[in-house]
Order: sequence, then structure tokens, then C-alpha cells
Amino acid sequence: MLAAFTFNTAENLPVGLLELISEDIAVSVSAVGLLVTGYGVTVAVASLPLARVTQSLPRRHVLTGLLAALVVSSLVAALSPSYPLLLGARLLTALAQALFWAVMGPVAVGLFAPEVRGRVVGALSVAGSLALVLGVPAGTWLGRQSAWQVPIALLAGLGIVSLVTIAALLPTTRPEEARAAYGTAPDARRFATVLVAGALSATGAFTGFTYLVKFLGDVSGFSPDTVNALLVAFGLPCLAGVALTGALLDRFPHATLATAVAAQAGSLLGLYAAGTDPVAAVVFLVLMGGALGPVFMATQNEMLHCAPGRTDIALAANSASYNAGIAAGAALGGLLLALVDVRAAFLAGGLLTTTACAVLFSGRHRPRP
Repeated sequence: MLAAFTFNTAENLPVGLLELISEDIAVSVSAVGLLVTGYGVTVAVASLPLARVTQSLPRRHVLTGLLAALVVSSLVAALSPSYPLLLGARLLTALAQALFWAVMGPVAVGLFAPEVRGRVVGALSVAGSLALVLGVPAGTWLGRQSAWQVPIALLAGLGIVSLVTIAALLPTTRPEEARAAYGTAPDARRFATVLVAGALSATGAFTGFTYLVKFLGDVSGFSPDTVNALLVAFGLPCLAGVALTGALLDRFPHATLATAVAAQAGSLLGLYAAGTDPVAAVVFLVLMGGALGPVFMATQNEMLHCAPGRTDIALAANSASYNAGIAAGAALGGLLLALVDVRAAFLAGGLLTTTACAVLFSGRHRPRP
């Protein structure tokens, strides 16, 4: 959980430090923004190849190596005197995170009985969500009080704690012998259905979510200070949604995923249709926050059940498709913003997520050959 929190904080912390980094190393804000964009693209491209290359290595060795890479890259980033070195350090962190999410799930759930795997996935997801609710705001505040390098260096300290704990306590076993190495109910058709639905829902979510600040200001009419407060509040329903979903995954894995995707579609379409009213905008914003995190964790949980082969490969494929969806959604939203307006981005996002619902529905009701 600590490692998940640290990796997610490392991924998103530059969002809160963009201006500080830009001023300190004398590059544009858009160039610093590439530290986030390049990170996501790297995770999308590298997840599956890295999972295949390392699939025969003991998981304890892989995880300690990934955490060592996180520690080193965080220290290099904090000490970087130039933009190219900082970008290189960020890409190293991204490569480590790309494999971490594929390996972490099977290792963690394999330590527990199969009937509580959903709760384990939920606990890990709560830790990841805390990065957005606590880690990034706290890191941003600390960076503004001292220097942007300080919170990044502190991530290295958290990584060391996780590294030492895993190196000392995690059993060393052959990956294929782990209890969660393979799906509990292998189903290639279900695997493909969840993969496609997850990618569509990610594309839909980030077609709108990427431009949420502009929507809340231009369409809903909130002041900049209020928008900032709403963004902080957005993390609370996200955390609550993840916690609630974790409690339901073991009992209702399929229904939980479908419900989260449907809630996301409703929030995006609701913002498009009624977002000009401030009260309605807040209601649908809360609904979006409650759905965004659970969608990904529910797809991760499904992969642990329906993976047609190794679960780490399935999780890597899921992470890659989800991150590709994030990049595609941000690009599509930007195009619609330039050609139409910001409301069109939320309409497109809602329709894409509705399509994800249809994919899940057809996958559940298609007769088996």
C-alpha cells in the first residue's frame, strides 16, 4: 500500500509543481507538462513488454528492483540541474511503475485467501487514491513552502521503507507457483470484453476530466478559488467510491464494474446536460469522483479472475490499455475544445463511456458457443 501511494504520488506530483519547476529550470510550463504526459505514454507502451520480459523472475526480486529504481529516479529528479536530466529521471520512474502495477496485484492477493481478493485489491486502490487526496496536495504545499525538490526527495524515503519491508518479509517463490499467478476462472472472451470496456471508459473519462477546470469556470460559472476547492473536494468521493467498491468486489465483481462504468457515463452526460447550473454541476462532479477510481480497480479485479494465462500479463495489458485510453481521451478532448467547445468534450466522453456499458452488457449476455 505504501509503495502504491508513493508511485501514484510520484506520477501526479508535477501537476501541482508545474510553475515552480518551470521557473527554477527556466523552461515553459507546457514543457514541464510533458513530465506528466510522457510518464503516461511510457506506462502505456512499456507495461506489457516489461511484464513478459520479467515473468520468470521471482516477484520479491522484481519488486525490490522496481522500488530501487523509484528511489534512484526520485533522487536524480530532485538533484537535476537541467530539464533533460529531470525528464530522464521521470521516464525511469514511469518504467518502474509500468511493471509495478502488473506485479503488485498478483503478489498481494496471493498472500490471502481467494474469497477476500477483492478486499485486497480495494486496500491497494485506497492507497493509490490517497496519493491524489493527500500525497499530491501535501507535496504541492511542501514544495511551495520550501522548494519543489523537497517533496520529490521525500518520495525516495518512502520508497526505501517499502523496499526494505518487501526485501525482508516477502517470500521468494517462483512466479508461476504463486497462488494468484493464474486466473480463478480463465475466460478469454471475458478478458477481451473487460479490456475493451476499460479502454473505452478511460478514453471517455479523460476526454472530459482533462478539461474539468475549464468546464467548471466557463460553463458552471465558478470562480477560480471555488474551482480549486472543488478539485480538492473531488478527491473525497473518489476515495469513498474506492473504499465502498473494495467491499463489494468479492460478492459482485461483474455488477460492480458495470455500475461504476454506468455512474461515470451518467456523470459526464449529466455535466453536459445540466452543468450550467452550479448545484447540478457539483452533484455530477461528486458522482464522477465516486466512479472514476472504482472503474480501474474493478477491471483489475476482473483480470485476476478471467485472465486466460498469467495474471501479471493480464494486468499489464489492462494497465497499458487504460493509460492509452487516458492519452487518447486527453487528445480527443483537446481537439473538441478547439473545434467546438468544452461541453462537447463531456458529451463525447459520456457517449464513449456509454459504449463501454454496452460492451459489458453484450459480453455478459452473448451466448457461449
